[in-house]
Amino acid sequence: MRAMQVTELGQPLEMRDVPTPAPDANEVLVRIHTCGLNFGDTLIVKGTYQEKPPLPATLGMEMCGTIEAVGADVTHLSVGQRIAAYSGFGGLAEYATLAADICVPIPDAMTARDAAAFLIAYGTSHVGLGYKAGLRKGERLLVLGASGGVGLTAVELGKLMGAEVIAVARGAEKLEIARAAGADHLLDSETCDLRADVKALGGADVVYDPVGGDLFMAALRACNPEARLLPLGFASGTVPQIPANILLVKNLTVIGYYWGGYTRVNPSVLTDSFAELFTWYEQGRLSPHVSHVLPLAQANEGLDLLRTRKATGKVVIEIEIDG
Repeated sequence: MRAMQVTELGQPLEMRDVPTPAPDANEVLVRIHTCGLNFGDTLIVKGTYQEKPPLPATLGMEMCGTIEAVGADVTHLSVGQRIAAYSGFGGLAEYATLAADICVPIPDAMTARDAAAFLIAYGTSHVGLGYKAGLRKGERLLVLGASGGVGLTAVELGKLMGAEVIAVARGAEKLEIARAAGADHLLDSETCDLRADVKALGGADVVYDPVGGDLFMAALRACNPEARLLPLGFASGTVPQIPANILLVKNLTVIGYYWGGYTRVNPSVLTDSFAELFTWYEQGRLSPHVSHVLPLAQANEGLDLLRTRKATGKVVIEIEIDG
């Protein structure tokens, strides 16, 4: 089978022919139809992600496909079933073997493109805003990087959960996408005075930040007393150092949050979240935004779209089996 692999850190992915795997007793073999790219994939290529696979490694954190074989001990999944999965690696290939307990059957109405754009982006925002930050109806939610993969879902879900949403993104085109997702207020990160402008809107009760750097520090100073902050990524390249005196004076809470870690420490958090999210999707209340769809051979171009911030929402790779 074909797979796009990291063979050397800092270098483009290589298309390689590798053996098609066979499932162990607790695994399923999945023919992959689509794979959603994530900013974390670009960090894996650089060697700066929190998880570092041995090389060569097949990239691709989340995927949608059809089960072609099941292991001897798998009883809740069957051949022919459509599933989505967050596996961390392996999605940029024609086939993958996946642990059965991380595979989520998807609704009949969900397209393969939507499924590949769904789990990480919506799951990260839903668990972060609800389970971790306890976002309440009527609170003011500040979303940084609001046109990106997870940021855009935070806008959409925050509005669905009853919050007043302030979206921060770069440029009018990206802000318009955030507005369409439900944002009440739009701030251009290139021209606004984030601290002053957010305070003028009444301050932030919850901050959702996949960006880090100077924007996080400005958002911190725009928080209302007892606000909660979710630093869940550092797309700016700078990890902010948080002054504890500001936390003390305002009774602020900065919440450590790594969505993928729940696959090991408490997977029911994720499965409960997916159940609610799929229900909302079937009700037409969620609409994944996919800005680019590319074939497997152009996965490097897809990663460049994320690195250069030219994508909005998700970039999805479609995998066609040769022959």
